[in-house]
Formats: sequence, C-alpha cells, structure tokens
Amino acid sequence: MSTMVRLSAALALLAWASAAHAEEGLRGYGFGAPASAADIAAIDIDVMPDGRGLPAGSGSVADGRALFAERCAVCHGDGLEGVPEAGGARLVGGRGTLATDKPVKTVESYWPYATTLFDYVRRAMPFTDPGSLTDNEVYALSAFILSRAGIVGGDAVLDAASLARIRMPNRDGFFPDDRPDIRRR
Repeated sequence: MSTMVRLSAALALLAWASAAHAEEGLRGYGFGAPASAADIAAIDIDVMPDGRGLPAGSGSVADGRALFAERCAVCHGDGLEGVPEAGGARLVGGRGTLATDKPVKTVESYWPYATTLFDYVRRAMPFTDPGSLTDNEVYALSAFILSRAGIVGGDAVLDAASLARIRMPNRDGFFPDDRPDIRRR
C-alpha cells in the first residue's frame, strides 16, 4: 500500500471516529472536573497596569538581591545580562536601542509597566518551578531588578501601591492599534 493511500485511509478513519464520537465528547470522558472558583483564582493572571489585582505583601531590594543570586542568576546571570545557553534573557540595559538596527529588549528598555514584571515573574519564574515564589519574594525580585535598572533606589521596598506608581522608561513607547480590522473590546 502506498504512503498516499495509507495517509488517505488514516484521515478517513480519523474523520469517521471524530463524527462517531462527537456526541460522546459532549458527555465527557469520565475524568476531570469543572474548574472551581478556587482553581480559577489560583491562576491569578489578572494583574492590571494600574495595579489592580496585585496581592498584599512587600519585598525589598536587599531581599531580592539574595533571592536572585539563589534562584535566578543561573539563567539571568549575576549582572542580569542573561545566559542564552540556559534560556535566560537579559533583564536590564538597552535603553535607547529599540529604534536601532540592534534593539535590546529588556524589562528596562521595553516593558511599559512595572506590574507586568511582577505578573510575569509570579506566573512563569523560575523556569524550573514556575509559580513557586511567594508574593513577598516576587515583590523583592521586582525591587531588585528595577533597582539594577536604575528605576528605583537601592533601598526600595515595593508593595502593590508603590509598584503601580512606578513609571517605566518605555511607558510612552506603545500606542493604540487603530486599524479598523482589529476587533475592539
């Protein structure tokens, strides 16, 4: 049997199986459960640029420095320069490079809101154990990174209110998408 005939037969079988089991799929497969309010709250991806959705807690630059050395430097480097071989992006520097032939996109040069840093670190870092950091640890890491970028002072302690007030260097580097073919919410 040729490869083309085998492929056609496999596709036909798949189509039949999909149609034959569509109603069964509507009834479910007998495992899993609907997401509860607690399940959805645990995902917690509702941090807004103005700070809405940020949790209680706080963290200092000093605490963030120690935590960064312990949990983050292996991928992001001691100087926050990034370790590409480990998959870690550069986090600071690059101001003024976005309109050049070699833009350097970092938290410092590209991200428009400090709350985005908190949200991303909280959900996605560390790479080997995402979501394992406490809120206080995320505030501390945010304070450390923003301090190294010269955005907050070396003695900063961040919480929901202070993080939301930070004005990032590229805050005005974005503009609304006014194309008529883009769906508006």
